[in-house]
Amino acid sequence: MAEIANNPRKEGKKERRSIRNRPMPKVDLTAMVDLAFLLITFFMLTTSLRSPNRLDLAMPDKGFLSEPILLSEDRTLNLLLGADNELIYYTGASETPKNAPERISYGKLGLGELLTNKQEVVKRQTNGQEIIVLIKPSDASVTRNLVDAVDAVQRAGIGRYMITKINDAEKHMF
Repeated sequence: MAEIANNPRKEGKKERRSIRNRPMPKVDLTAMVDLAFLLITFFMLTTSLRSPNRLDLAMPDKGFLSEPILLSEDRTLNLLLGADNELIYYTGASETPKNAPERISYGKLGLGELLTNKQEVVKRQTNGQEIIVLIKPSDASVTRNLVDAVDAVQRAGIGRYMITKINDAEKHMF
């Protein structure tokens, strides 16, 4: 509530009212502070915080497999993740690749398009079998690149993919 404090006039003198002599109104801000805290509390309780992004990935136990799994070279696509957002791919085994390693970019026009095209080619050549994608991050790659690669694989609808270590022959491809 607003208050006005009046100075009592001296009797008998007629004063001329000036700006300096006018009483200054005092505003009580208690109600406004209460309202501000109520609004802050309301917005804090009703706002949804950003939910963390998570990557759903099923990995086998380390002691689960005692012998290596043999993969069909015709169905295997290797994605090598390097430093500075570098992405190299090739098909087949690292010792005898079916095609020369090529560089591509992340995104819909790079990796996304490659995955959909390779998936269609493998299905035609192998009578409907799925493509197998091996994602191999190097020591210099960043986590964001790995997440982008797995997201691109999932968007392409590829059900068989694996994150594995890069070998010495593949390190020399960079």
